[in-house]
Amino acid sequence: MNLSLKNVNKTYKSESGVIEVLRDINLEVRSGEFICVVGLSGCGKSTLVNIIAGLDKVTKGKVECNLKEINYPGPDRAVIFQDTALFPWLKVIDNIELGMKFVGIPKSERRKKAIYYLEMVHLIEFQNYYIHQLSGGMKQRVALARALSLESEILLMDEPFAALDIQTRDILHYELLKIWNDTKKTIVFITHSIEEAVLLADRIIVMSPIPSGIKKEFYIKMERPRIIDSRQSEIINAIKREL
Repeated sequence: MNLSLKNVNKTYKSESGVIEVLRDINLEVRSGEFICVVGLSGCGKSTLVNIIAGLDKVTKGKVECNLKEINYPGPDRAVIFQDTALFPWLKVIDNIELGMKFVGIPKSERRKKAIYYLEMVHLIEFQNYYIHQLSGGMKQRVALARALSLESEILLMDEPFAALDIQTRDILHYELLKIWNDTKKTIVFITHSIEEAVLLADRIIVMSPIPSGIKKEFYIKMERPRIIDSRQSEIINAIKREL
């Protein structure tokens, strides 16, 4: 599914006046592309994701999926936040089934799909655990399984691994790339880590400070799996110079 942002502007009103967060964002994301958006803290990365998700509205401009304008959340887009937003009083498998219920997937299909996606993220043996019994990395896997179970064409990920330790983050990077390769989903991944972006993305979008626009784009034309070596270090340093 192709994603298009055309002259997107976003302002908020505050006691001190109008705050311009996004200014003239123009971006085309091809179906099946994995892009990462990087920028300094507070530059509007999360606002951008919320607008694409339909959780926030543009002040000016428009966002389209396959030429259809986005104004509200929809089943074609699934979102994963740093805070997993899982329900602690439900078991793992019930959290996943509840997400499917919200988008209207028939009850007769939910359990089978939940099991399928738990197997995909290697958590099937934890299906009857409660959320508080899981590690941070396992919670993010549950959130990923829940998002995948909706079978949306676009996956929006807002710094989902930022709070995890390095080892867990590396494992989830590998698993996410495998899932992306298998499903061919379009992924928009927000991160403050340039190294993470270089490891994951086909293309990196660098945002300027607010009022934020797209400052530069970098195409990462390197085979996967990637490691940080001299070639990637050059790209990382080039991106850092743009921030």
